[in-house]
Amino acid sequence: MEKLVKLNRTAKVVKGGRSFSFSALTVVGDRQGMVGFGFGKAKVVTEAIRKSIERAKRVMIKLPVKNGTIPHEVVGEYKATHVLLKPACPGSGIIAGGPVRAIMEAGGVTDVLSKCVGSRSSINIVRAVFDGVDNMMDAKTVAKNRGKTLKDLWG
Repeated sequence: MEKLVKLNRTAKVVKGGRSFSFSALTVVGDRQGMVGFGFGKAKVVTEAIRKSIERAKRVMIKLPVKNGTIPHEVVGEYKATHVLLKPACPGSGIIAGGPVRAIMEAGGVTDVLSKCVGSRSSINIVRAVFDGVDNMMDAKTVAKNRGKTLKDLWG
């Protein structure tokens, strides 16, 4: 699954008029726990999107998903952006804004709560979510740390 999160157009004034360039932020995932993001810049929209998708496929990481949600609460930070991700009960859906929703859908998460605090820049939010995912432990590790079995933890 490939999802365009943000497309930005910038203009540079030159002798012959305005010269436009585009930057694209995309998220890719297989809806089974693998997810990545990429950022690409080019003079043409399609080229910027293609570059960002290529980069996203190169840096995919594992998102721990169990019963359609994440194993535990986590806060991801990047510069002035803090993103809180909380597991949710089945049927809650993805309660999140645009960039976080795109990542969770691409990763195969169906139930999660999120809140962004601080900077609302799309690229910073995406990087903060990936920081949180990097700090996330899988369900077996959480159960072991709490001294419970996996069945007690997830029911």
